[in-house]
Amino acid sequence: MLKILFFGDVSGEPGRKAVKKALPQLLASENPDVVLANVDNLAHGKGITVKTLEELIRAGVMGFTSGNHGFSKKELSEEAFKKHPELVVRPANIPNTYPGQTAAKIATKKGTLLLGHFLGQVFMENQFHDPISSPFAAVDQWLIENQTADMVATVIDFHAEATSEKKAFGYYLDGKVSAVLGTHTHIPTADAKILPEGTAYLTDVGMCGAADSVLGVRKEQSLRRFLSNEYMSFDIPEDAKQAELTYVIIEVDETTKKAINIKANYEIISL
Repeated sequence: MLKILFFGDVSGEPGRKAVKKALPQLLASENPDVVLANVDNLAHGKGITVKTLEELIRAGVMGFTSGNHGFSKKELSEEAFKKHPELVVRPANIPNTYPGQTAAKIATKKGTLLLGHFLGQVFMENQFHDPISSPFAAVDQWLIENQTADMVATVIDFHAEATSEKKAFGYYLDGKVSAVLGTHTHIPTADAKILPEGTAYLTDVGMCGAADSVLGVRKEQSLRRFLSNEYMSFDIPEDAKQAELTYVIIEVDETTKKAINIKANYEIISL
């Protein structure tokens, strides 16, 4: 069986610290064949940089997905996508003017894993300002272009707001891919399951980030925005003493490419 470990949105330095602290023990206890992570909020809560990405590569993460904030550090983010195109994927249903690859083919001891990534459309118009094409239409062409017979598993990260869109996307891909994992909301859901045709599904994996926070950002700033309706930029509590750690472990039968087990985890760890 191919065992996959996937971390929820890694948010800023607290999230990076949490993954780096937890991963050695998880490698020993779970013995995953491949370790993946969503890094949409990796660099101080928005975007990716070469420095922060390579921090997790050194820790043992083997493949990365992004999201609506993936390019928020502009040139610094673009550099990360260009330097590690074999490891980090951008959403496949955004304009091709964005750099980076839409698929990663990750070698494991048990065969090649295909990693893909799509953005949802519902409620996302203020989250990503360029056009987002239909993920349902885009994923069909993506599968034609990227899936080959020698691959033992296909994992899709669906970065979306609406739970209904995520559920529909999971059922749309049931039997076509090994796993559909929701990200973006930073709140883990309790619906990990195997869909009828053998696809592992979870509406949202959750977040690796500061525990005493609102979705990984300073709670005082979030409260102020809600109470005063005043716009302000958010900061990550880099001095956090505890972090939420969320991840999912999936087992896939390499011969059928179907999932046979999925287990979601949420815990608070000291940093």
